[in-house]
Amino acid sequence: MSTADVRTTVRENVRETTIVLTVVGYALVLGTFAGLVPIYPDISREMTNQLSHAIAVVNTIATVSLALGWYWIRNGEVDRHRKAMLTSFTLILVFLALYLVKVGGGGEKEIVGAVGVVYWAYIAMLAIHILLSVVSVPVVLYALVLGLTHTPAELKQTAHAKVGRIAAGAWILSLTLGVVTYVMLNHIYDYEFRTMLVGTLF
Repeated sequence: MSTADVRTTVRENVRETTIVLTVVGYALVLGTFAGLVPIYPDISREMTNQLSHAIAVVNTIATVSLALGWYWIRNGEVDRHRKAMLTSFTLILVFLALYLVKVGGGGEKEIVGAVGVVYWAYIAMLAIHILLSVVSVPVVLYALVLGLTHTPAELKQTAHAKVGRIAAGAWILSLTLGVVTYVMLNHIYDYEFRTMLVGTLF
C-alpha cells in the first residue's frame, strides 16, 4: 500500500485510527508497569535519576511549545501552530521512550519527608497529572490525526478546533503539574525507590 493510500485510509477513518493508536499506547505503558514487556535493560539508580531530570526538561519544553501553539492559532498563524504542535507531540514521544526505559529498567520513586497539607497537595497534583495524562491520550491523538490528514480549510469543517482546545488545555495542565511534582520529589524533599510501582511519572 502506497503512502497516499495509507493517508487516504487514515483520513477516512480518523476515529478508528485514534482508537488503535490509543490501545497500542495504553498496552505499552500498562505492559511495562506489569512487567510484561521485558525489553528494558536494568539501569542504575543514578541513571534513573538522570532520566528523571531529562524527562522534566523534555516536558518543560513541550509545555512551552504547546502554549506557543495555542497562542499562534488564536492569532491566525496556522503554519506556526502546526509546527509547534508537531514539535510538542514529538517531544511527548521522546518523553514516553525515556519514561518507559526509566520505569521498565529502574523503577519509580516515592516522596519522603513531605507531611500534612504539603503531602496531600503533592498527592492531589500527582493524581490530576496522571489522570489527565491517561484521559488526554485519545483526545490528543484525535486532534493530531485530523490535523495531519486535513488541510486548514478542511479542518474548519471538523471538530479539530474544539477537540484541540480540550487536548491542549489538558496536556498543558498535566505537564505543568508533572514538572511541579518532579521538583518537589527530586529537589525539595527526599524520595525512596520503588520497583515497578505506579506512582510519579518522574
